[in-house]
Amino acid sequence: MAIPAESFFLDRDGEGTLQHRIKRMMVEGILSGRFRPGERMPSSRALARHLGVSRITVTIAYTDLVADDYLVAQGRSGYYVSEGAPAAPSFELPRDHGDSTLDWARLIGPRAHRPSRIDRPVDWQGYAYPFIYGQTDPKLFDHQNWRLCALQAVSQREFDALTSDHYERDDPKLVEYIVRQILPRRGIRAGPENVLVTMGAQNALWLCAQLLLTQRRTAVIENPGYPGLRDILRQTRCHVRPVTVDDGGLPPEALGAGVDVVFVTPSHHCPTNVTMPLERRRALLARAAEQGFVVVEDDYEFELSFDRSTSPALKSLDGAGCVIYVGSFSKSLFPGLRLGYVVAPVAFVQEARALRSTVLRHPPGLIQRTAAYFLSLGHYDAQINRMRKTYQRRRQTMEAALEEAGLSGATRAGAGGSCFWMEAPAGVDTDDLARGLRDKGVVIEPGHAFFAPETPDWRHFRLAYSSIPSARIRRGVQLIADAMADAAARAAVA
Repeated sequence: MAIPAESFFLDRDGEGTLQHRIKRMMVEGILSGRFRPGERMPSSRALARHLGVSRITVTIAYTDLVADDYLVAQGRSGYYVSEGAPAAPSFELPRDHGDSTLDWARLIGPRAHRPSRIDRPVDWQGYAYPFIYGQTDPKLFDHQNWRLCALQAVSQREFDALTSDHYERDDPKLVEYIVRQILPRRGIRAGPENVLVTMGAQNALWLCAQLLLTQRRTAVIENPGYPGLRDILRQTRCHVRPVTVDDGGLPPEALGAGVDVVFVTPSHHCPTNVTMPLERRRALLARAAEQGFVVVEDDYEFELSFDRSTSPALKSLDGAGCVIYVGSFSKSLFPGLRLGYVVAPVAFVQEARALRSTVLRHPPGLIQRTAAYFLSLGHYDAQINRMRKTYQRRRQTMEAALEEAGLSGATRAGAGGSCFWMEAPAGVDTDDLARGLRDKGVVIEPGHAFFAPETPDWRHFRLAYSSIPSARIRRGVQLIADAMADAAARAAVA
């Protein structure tokens, strides 16, 4: 029995090429049971005429489906649904499973705290003035070479690296590049045995918290600081001690006694962007060696410094072996990559590797090998150089725009990064400010999520320039200034 061409409907606005959409349409028909084994498909000429596409497009789709055993070709007779094609379930699926009768509130053990979300719209790309932090600018990303590296990673020569279960091991090519090229730029000497690849910096911080903290131990965090870290620490039920940062970052003298772990972003503090001075870094390390606590250094965005000589990493100054170094490719490549690394003494890496293996074995081999090629072939450094130059120009434009608009609430910081940390006038709630600005096409990030609950702050916000073209910065900043002036005036009257 032949399936009529009229059984197919092609969505002109669907995703993918015409060929892919035709294949997906046929596969869905077979998997749903509408097209059964042995039934003859429409001729390529008839289907092409019905869909309004070229005959070769349909023929290529048919050929690909034959290769995947959805269809079989029978000479001049045409194409038929294969007897070996995946079949629809032989039983009728229920329409609705209904609500569970179990008391899940009682059955679930320790609750995962709801993350402290930085308020930003999902469709931020559709706004005219997206001052959004940490997202990838498609004009700066090297699509072509990333694609070529991905193709190389899926080649027959790399079959083992792509398909094997490597248990707890990481990609040796990626680890080698980190050890020989990335870490020396931060003054860090390490061997492959000191490196563990992670699913981004968030996963690295989680591993550190799980291994170093218990309900009886105390962790020091920066205030304001990275919201994701605070969420991680809540799950360990440890004692959390927020320490207010100043123009030099975390002050070591304010740590207090009884500290077990200190989490710090010395080279580029999150979110104020200030850099910890060298003498303060040495003071922190001396205190760590004297009191016997661990320092976890999150060295995000170090590649985006505009200065030729960046401040040395804490890990490079660590003579007592008390620093765990966390790095990530999220800001320099793209956040969806979810690839980072930990550098630490062997004893810690071994335990972290064992813990990681119980959860996810290792980050996907394809992602690791693709990144390894992208780094080792020089594409990574070329992209960093391109981003650094573009960000520097945008920062200069932003500084001029802020001055012209009379916005003087930016925290002074070292040259580098991709954002400003701003303070609104007294009485201005930046959550309300952000919601009002969206109606004008402007997206900013309110800063209250960065502060500890015991020290709430509604006046700060983050203004990033990584995802907005330079030509739109001045107008966007002026809209922010106008909205802030209106909010300040209303607050003064109230």
